[in-house]
Amino acid sequence: MKFSHSPAGTNGVNLRLEESPGAGTTSMLLALEDHLRSHPNLFISDTVIGYRSLVVFFCPESANRSALLDAVERFDPESCDNTREGQLIRLPVWYSPESGPDLAEVADLCGISIDELVRLHTAPIYDAAATGFAPGFCYLGQTPARLTIPRLPTPRRLVAAGSVAIADNQTAVYPTASPGGWRLLGRCPIPLVSLDWPIPVKIQVGDRVQFYPITRQEFMEMGGIP
Repeated sequence: MKFSHSPAGTNGVNLRLEESPGAGTTSMLLALEDHLRSHPNLFISDTVIGYRSLVVFFCPESANRSALLDAVERFDPESCDNTREGQLIRLPVWYSPESGPDLAEVADLCGISIDELVRLHTAPIYDAAATGFAPGFCYLGQTPARLTIPRLPTPRRLVAAGSVAIADNQTAVYPTASPGGWRLLGRCPIPLVSLDWPIPVKIQVGDRVQFYPITRQEFMEMGGIP
């Protein structure tokens, strides 16, 4: 298994697989991450997994890029314990035009009813394939083919925290209020990021996520603010 590489700033390396994104690729990247972190002499400070990439940051005063690339060359997927088990996370969602301002339009564009849209969106167990954009924002794939839809032509200046959205063949939850260009289907009342947690994000790469519908009343009882 060969990785191409390029610099990521002065103290990082971007390692990239040419495989197609998917659960197998994510599993391989997780195994490589474990392999590199098992070498204390690399002095790794942080890692970030993408759909087909692993960015590794190291302490430049203690380690160097050559040592890191040598460790990558020695990575043997066949000899790795590539069985890291992510958790299954079930997230409640209040699907409504009130909580998801694009819900009705997405249903119309897809040629289905709102009820069918909700059924399709809640049916899969999504793989958490990458993190980015904002702390706690995790890209989940893949949505059913009938829900493949482009981003908004013009992003919103503000999307409410907990907004559940789709774009292209992905879905995600906005963990905090922020700008965003994905199409909003509803809201989740469960916090996804907190500096008070031992691990500050709820969803991590390698986890699996499934959504289930709740009512407006249940959303409020779970702490959501309409």
